[in-house]
Amino acid sequence: MFSASCHYGLQAMFFIALHSTEEVNVDLNTIATEQKIPKHFLSKILQLLVKQKLLYSMKGPKGGFRLSRPADEITLLEVVEAIDGLDIFNQCGIDFRECNEKDPCPIHDEYKKIREKVFLLFKNKTLENLAMDVENGDSIANLIKSRKGGKTVN
Repeated sequence: MFSASCHYGLQAMFFIALHSTEEVNVDLNTIATEQKIPKHFLSKILQLLVKQKLLYSMKGPKGGFRLSRPADEITLLEVVEAIDGLDIFNQCGIDFRECNEKDPCPIHDEYKKIREKVFLLFKNKTLENLAMDVENGDSIANLIKSRKGGKTVN
């Protein structure tokens, strides 16, 4: 449903939410290495997120990226919108260009319900929600440290 850029952007934003603070930025190399994302591809995605005002970017020895707002104020839908746009929530599930309410494809009605559920999930989930799930042990993710005391997240 989402592009590779969007998947990588969501992973990177989540990683940054866990590892950055107002005083600490996360550098591109760390994100790329830890999340196994091609560095040059990730760089373009992160710059797009900076342009869309979801991230701050700083240069220099303490440079890197951090969220532009608190993690509890950034929804997954905002990240998707910044990278892929919201049209994906209106597209045909099997990519029929003529598919619409009047002339539906064979899976139109069922896929519409799924799209609506995914839209609401991404609209209501924040980066903070995801971080709390990992820190509480309710979810697993490939992350090196939590925000609390530098503990390793398994």
